[in-house]
Amino acid sequence: MDSQMSVPTGRPDRVVAVGASAGGVEALKAMAAGLPPDLPCAVLVALHMPARAASALARIIDRCGPLSAVTARDGDALVSGRIHVAVPDRHLLVDDHRVVLSQGPTENGHRPAINALFRSVALEFGPNAVGVVLSGVLDDGVLGLAAIRARGGLAVVQEPDDALFPGMPMNALQGGQVDHRAAAADIGALLGRLADRPGEKAAVEPDVGMELENRIAMGRRFSTAFDGEALGPPSGYSCPDCNGSLMEVQVGNYRCRVGHAWTADALMAAQDDEVERALWVALRSLQEKVKLSRKLASNVGPGRMFDR
Repeated sequence: MDSQMSVPTGRPDRVVAVGASAGGVEALKAMAAGLPPDLPCAVLVALHMPARAASALARIIDRCGPLSAVTARDGDALVSGRIHVAVPDRHLLVDDHRVVLSQGPTENGHRPAINALFRSVALEFGPNAVGVVLSGVLDDGVLGLAAIRARGGLAVVQEPDDALFPGMPMNALQGGQVDHRAAAADIGALLGRLADRPGEKAAVEPDVGMELENRIAMGRRFSTAFDGEALGPPSGYSCPDCNGSLMEVQVGNYRCRVGHAWTADALMAAQDDEVERALWVALRSLQEKVKLSRKLASNVGPGRMFDR
């Protein structure tokens, strides 16, 4: 960030939430470079990252554009013109215009999770929230964009042809949950134009399910009469994270009793991983049995017979 540039520093009335995964760093750098220096919004960024990895993402983004980018800290006030960047192994959420870093259950195997961030800003800011989906695989962010739009907010995606990994933007477009699409380098300017407009939609009251899922992401489920069955009927599938029963929250959206969340695409990918692990275990068991059988056979002396 150029320290000579003037940026707004007050409590924001609007927020931009950005989600990215594979290929997301390059997209975030391009987007940050195009953000206007007087953007009257707080910006929150969730990038999928390994739980135990150190992250320099805030420093990387900070060097790319006019806005200050900082590593999010629990309890920080949201500030207009500042980019708050998620940390590994914590959901990035908002409550009362402040950052919440939560160790709530993973969603699609990730923490921070894009859907959790989008759902949180939808509840907090309603029609004054904008969700942005950048490069990534599978369908992360699609349900979150739907939550933002359900509350009257706007959804933006990176042009799939511009993304290193077009899966996330493409799935959002196919799901019909998009108001604007642009190349990553053009999204910053687009957000500036959207921030200057009055709210285009009326605020819509959140449904009970959205509020319950947000409480789960906050890690507050045990402070309520939370019951997994309140989320929906049993699906017949098991959670890849804990092997618990998954409930179908809505078509293609599942949660287990302890709160792990899965979309259909992510659940299918996790099941593929489980099948591969099971096959490797079976192969290892067969190889060990062959080795043991040969050893036993070599130890059988003249006149000795196997019991079997």
